[in-house]
Amino acid sequence: MKLVRTGGIKTTTFLGDKPINRMGYGAMQLAGPGVFGPPRDPGAARAVLRRAVELGVDHIDTSQYYGPDVVNDLIRQALYPYPENLKLVTKVGARRDDAGGVLPAQTPDELREGVEANLRSLRVERLDLVNLRLVETGNGTAIELEDQLGALEDLHREGKLDLIGLSNVDQRKVRHALEFVDVAEIQNAYNIIERQDDDLVEFASEREIAFVPFFPLGSAFMGGPARLAADATIVQVAAKHAATPSQIALAWLLARYERMLLIPGTSSLAHLEENMAAIEIDLDDGDLAALEHVK
Repeated sequence: MKLVRTGGIKTTTFLGDKPINRMGYGAMQLAGPGVFGPPRDPGAARAVLRRAVELGVDHIDTSQYYGPDVVNDLIRQALYPYPENLKLVTKVGARRDDAGGVLPAQTPDELREGVEANLRSLRVERLDLVNLRLVETGNGTAIELEDQLGALEDLHREGKLDLIGLSNVDQRKVRHALEFVDVAEIQNAYNIIERQDDDLVEFASEREIAFVPFFPLGSAFMGGPARLAADATIVQVAAKHAATPSQIALAWLLARYERMLLIPGTSSLAHLEENMAAIEIDLDDGDLAALEHVK
C-alpha cells in the first residue's frame, strides 16, 4: 500500500460503527514482569490509566489473562465508574498457568468463560469489542474457527459484547471469519520495521476494518525502540520534526491507514505523554517516501 497524505492526520475514526480517537492505550504492561502478577507500584499504574483518559484516550485494550485479573482490576480501581465514551476492548482465547505460561483456551465453553471473567473483573455488563486471539492448541486437536466465532456471536446476541475482532491471524483466516461474523478489528504485530502484514493492512482498508497493531514500536525480540533509534532514516525524520524515533514510528502507522488505531503500552507517565503527542506529527510526502525503505 502506498502511503498517501490526506491533508493532515485525522485524530478520530471508527471502530465498527463507533466513533473513536485513534490514540488509545494498551494496558498489558501494567502487570508484573512477564505480564504475570501485580506491578511493583499499583498506585503508579492507576495514575497512568487516569492520565491516559485525561489526555483523550477513549479506547483501552486489556485482557483478563493479563496478570491474570491484575490489569482489569487496576482499570476498574482507577476508572470505575467509567467515562461514558470509554471503550473497553479485551481478548479471549488463552489462559495462564500457575507459572505464568500462556495456554490455549479456545473451546466455545472456554471462550464464554473468558468473556464472563472480563465482565466480572471490569464490572461491566457489556464489552465494546472482544478479540478472538488464535493460539496454537499444541495437541493436534483443531477447534473449528466457526465454532469459536459462534460462541462469540451467541454472546453478542445476549448483549454481553458489541463487536468481534480477530488477533494473531492471517488473511485466509480473516476471509473465513467474514463468512460467519462481521469483523470490526484485526489485531496483529505490525510496525515500521515488522511489516509482514502489509497485504493484510491493505485487505482491512478495502473492507474498512480497523487495524490495531500490537508492538507498534517493535517487539523486544526485534530490538524495540532501541532499534528505531538506531535507524538513520528514522532519526533524520525525527530531528526534522523535533520528535523522538518512537513518535515517528507511531506517526508512520497513523499515516498508513485512516482506521489504524494505536494502543502503545507503557507504565511510565513520561512515555505515555510522549506516545500521545505523536498524533500531532504530520509526516509529509518526503518523510513518507524516506520511511518506506526502513527495514
